[in-house]
Amino acid sequence: MTEQKRLDPHSLDIDTNPSQNQEFSAVLAMRLSRRRAIVSGTSATAAVALGGLGLTACGNSDDTVVVPVVAKPTPTAKGKVSLGFTSIAKSLEDKVKLPAGYQFSVLAALGDPLKNGVTAWADDGSETGDSYTMRLGDHGDAMNFFGLKEGKWDNTVSTSGVLAMNHEAISQQYLHPVGESLAEPRNENQAIKEMNAHGVTLVKLDKNAVSGKFEIDKASDLTRRVTLDTEMELAGPVKGSRFAVTKYDNTGAKARGALNTCGSGKTPWGTYLTGEENWGAYFRRVAGDDTNPLRKAEEVALNKRYGINAGSVSFNDKGWFTVVPADAANTHRFARWNASIVGTSLTGTDDYRHEANTFGYMVEIDPLNPTAKPKKRTWLGRMAHEGCWPSNPEAGKPLAFYMGDDSRNEYIYKFVTKAVWDPADMGTGLAAGDKYLNAGTLYVAKFNADGSGTWIELTHGKNNLVAVADTLGFPFTSQAAVLVGTRIAADTVGATKMDRPEWGCVNPLNGEVYMTLTNNNTGRGTTVPVDAANPRDYDDVDGKKFTGGNPNGHIIRFAEMDSKADATSFKWDVYVFGAEADDSVNNLSKLTDDNDFSAPDGLWFDPRGVLWIQTDDGAYTDVTNCMMLAAITGKVGDGEEISVNGQKTYKGKNPESDLRRFLVGPKDCEITGVDMTADGKAMFVNIQHPGENGTATTFTSHWPDSETNAASGKRPRSATIVITRTDGGVIGL
Repeated sequence: MTEQKRLDPHSLDIDTNPSQNQEFSAVLAMRLSRRRAIVSGTSATAAVALGGLGLTACGNSDDTVVVPVVAKPTPTAKGKVSLGFTSIAKSLEDKVKLPAGYQFSVLAALGDPLKNGVTAWADDGSETGDSYTMRLGDHGDAMNFFGLKEGKWDNTVSTSGVLAMNHEAISQQYLHPVGESLAEPRNENQAIKEMNAHGVTLVKLDKNAVSGKFEIDKASDLTRRVTLDTEMELAGPVKGSRFAVTKYDNTGAKARGALNTCGSGKTPWGTYLTGEENWGAYFRRVAGDDTNPLRKAEEVALNKRYGINAGSVSFNDKGWFTVVPADAANTHRFARWNASIVGTSLTGTDDYRHEANTFGYMVEIDPLNPTAKPKKRTWLGRMAHEGCWPSNPEAGKPLAFYMGDDSRNEYIYKFVTKAVWDPADMGTGLAAGDKYLNAGTLYVAKFNADGSGTWIELTHGKNNLVAVADTLGFPFTSQAAVLVGTRIAADTVGATKMDRPEWGCVNPLNGEVYMTLTNNNTGRGTTVPVDAANPRDYDDVDGKKFTGGNPNGHIIRFAEMDSKADATSFKWDVYVFGAEADDSVNNLSKLTDDNDFSAPDGLWFDPRGVLWIQTDDGAYTDVTNCMMLAAITGKVGDGEEISVNGQKTYKGKNPESDLRRFLVGPKDCEITGVDMTADGKAMFVNIQHPGENGTATTFTSHWPDSETNAASGKRPRSATIVITRTDGGVIGL
């Protein structure tokens, strides 16, 4: 038995981008000498609606689905809503902190049963791995609430619905009886538990008329799990391509599981999009795999660009492929995590050398149809998907879906649909997904120094995405190649490297797009120079010290030209720079003790236009646990041009009291995932990995039990909470 050394889990944003985009003009010139340049075509134009949240389905059919029209509060004299709570103080307590007049309850925590007859969480790791197909998974992340009436999607309903939730990762030390054990070969039951604790949970919720609390309907077919064993369909150009051929499916049409699901998205037609983020770190390739005679050079380049390196053991590599199952028929469940060539075929039909190519996509799930097979939408690219957020829909116009690739020095993307929006498609499930997400154009963003930006098309045959291998060794022989190698395509066209693009959201009032750039503690200012959109390179000298880069992060925003979803240009500025209030040099947005924060991550606009910001921080945790803030935002261009150590950039107006701290979580947690019921009176929030810095014998948190028991000795658990006002009013205002 061997014990594998793992990388620090805080390295999950490892930089695998070797490109030097500032010098790509030289690469283009070199390639153009070998092949004629193909000029990019012109995109169709269409406007983005500003009032899309009020759309309703056409006709009088019983199948009519309604998109919510949330009652907006009376605007202030300034013409906007105002925040109605007092900012709370920072906290290091092992509790959830909320403003006066607010309360919360725990809806469900790691390991809680989702079906009748399943035993309760025992707090000793004794639950079987198989039981986690009927228990809440670990590390709850992004989620969306789908209102439900008489079995149909109705987003005006606030008392019944389906809550869909991602499970990004696991805290191994708290899952098993004696903590994490990485000795190989891995224990089969432990590996199954770890695999099943990933994926997605969907729960049917009903509000109890007496208690006013939401309860899980454990008898409903809508309450279910999507795990790493759930069969899915590859949809789009990658389906049936050579890149997706595996021993499991020689046709390259099927995949299994949604892995390391992080951010999400809610489509205008009522389905759930879940993003596969750090999936590459779960695979292993043995030393020498790069030189195997059957290993193609393009495969070596592709694996390296996505961080699946021969001979290395990455931070999320659990060694699952080393399991020797009791039933040999289950070998395929574990063998697929070995991406090495072990077979003799030329195409990969007898091993899992291409298995990793079936991950890294946005996965579409119909929350109201438990028999519908989820689909991986390959047209949206393959990357460390943080999530996917649609533009405001308008009948007769195309939709845009905005995405970030969450790793250091990666890119921001958008996908524009070929089909134009038809409100009659609301509630039609994956059939609508086929219509809008299986044909369109993928773009990557370039942020210019003058505050403008360009969307660069990632289409085979355009912008030098041609069959000749580029300097990274990957030829773009088809659109499938462009999408499997999305990162390399973005390198090739000279996109702007960003400081870890995380969550995004679209302002429902004006269509502007916001993206969190959570931090960039290495690379920025050294291997990657600062630029206008990523202007900071500084040392964090307080508490948890970080040298160089952008340790506190910022939120960038952009407005499409003429408010068109398919625009190929935009203007941008930085909405707010994260910083500690007492940092007189780097606190560029003049944050105070009432609203300072670090490492913005989760991001969501509610239908009233309130922006909710969540943090996942390691730089400010000597002063406060992670938090959630609420903001009333302005618009792109409402601030000024500034200089940061000689680097010009564009900053929005200082947020002042329009940005307030609403929630602080327990110890070692991340605050992530947020949605509301249509009436604005209940908010769902995830408390992820409390006590993550602890061990199986030394806990650093005991939440949620510590909320009411200061002497608790119980294991910490990720959990979903429901926040309400004590007076029953709307949240935040």
